[in-house]
Amino acid sequence: MLEMPVLTPDEALWERLFRETQGAMALCYQCGVCTAACPWGLVRHEPFSVRAMMRRAQVGLLDGDEHLWLCAACAQCEALCPRGVPVSEIFQSLREQAWETRRIPRGLSAVLWSVYWNNNPWFQPPSYRARWARDLEVPRFDPAQHEVLYYVGCTSAYDRRAQKVARALVQLLRAAGVRFGTLGNDEPCCGEAVKSLGHRPYFYEIAQNNAKIFADAGVRELITTSPHCYDVFQNHYPRFQAEFRPYHYTQYLARLLEEGRLRFSREVRLRVTYHDPCYLGRRNGEYEAPRRILDAIPGLERVEMAHSGPEALCCGGGGGRMWLETRAGERFADLRVQEALQTGAQVIATACPFCMACLEKGLGVQGIRVLDVAEIAAMAVSPSGTDLRI
Repeated sequence: MLEMPVLTPDEALWERLFRETQGAMALCYQCGVCTAACPWGLVRHEPFSVRAMMRRAQVGLLDGDEHLWLCAACAQCEALCPRGVPVSEIFQSLREQAWETRRIPRGLSAVLWSVYWNNNPWFQPPSYRARWARDLEVPRFDPAQHEVLYYVGCTSAYDRRAQKVARALVQLLRAAGVRFGTLGNDEPCCGEAVKSLGHRPYFYEIAQNNAKIFADAGVRELITTSPHCYDVFQNHYPRFQAEFRPYHYTQYLARLLEEGRLRFSREVRLRVTYHDPCYLGRRNGEYEAPRRILDAIPGLERVEMAHSGPEALCCGGGGGRMWLETRAGERFADLRVQEALQTGAQVIATACPFCMACLEKGLGVQGIRVLDVAEIAAMAVSPSGTDLRI
């Protein structure tokens, strides 16, 4: 007779989850809305039941479960959960336990070591951080001279494709007469990759150190390229007495448009559909600022995909998934590109370097391209309409 393994519930795990979610973990009553909402159900033949994961977490039976690393923290399940359960927080708490027991996917330790040694998760030297701006003469931030710090972020500093977005944003800020600077090679990693992968103690250390760095630099306002940087600054740094106000760059540009400081003088004749990044939209409620920017550009026609705003499909790059391999045929971005093609758009616009990377992987040979909102806006202020120096 086949003996079944004995599964022993871990009461300590339950108590820990209850404490870390301030009791929200207990609110889950197994309705299954999370499983129905999860985008993995659209791409996997093998079922991934968020509901079952939540139940197993409640009774402490999740140690080492590989499904723990599938969550992209897109917050679609949280938006629809009738009890307001913070599902992605629970997944991150379970990942923290996985770090403690050293049951993590191969390669993730290297990402954290890169943050430790290189101040970025991209395995690039710290001395290369400001190379993206080597010919732009971007000044060092000085609180006596500058109104805002431009926090570039690791991806836009090191990834060659995302560097073009940073350069376009510099052009837009200058066109609006904004006095800004950066921290150059001294800019710290925000720690979002560490947080998303679940190593909470290390993230807390990073955030506490960075709060002091920004305070010592006299930063009162900063703008970010990435919604992921914006999310940690907005929602997780305040507990460390971080007193600066963060903006995602689309929020800041929309404000400049309202104030009349930023004006678009060139036509950009493109049919564009906008992809909402999860970390800007569902996680932080910002849907309008990017659309206001696009709608202000002369000649541009904006069309919506079937799923947009709060119902937008995830690209698959959040929740630490940028640092994990996703098998071909299981990429959320493939579905998003197909949805964009149905609009007849020439361009998928987004406002997140992770979304850009994932969507470009999903393009294949399709007759559509991916551009950041900043790149499109820079076309509208460039004297030639196309000379972006990117």
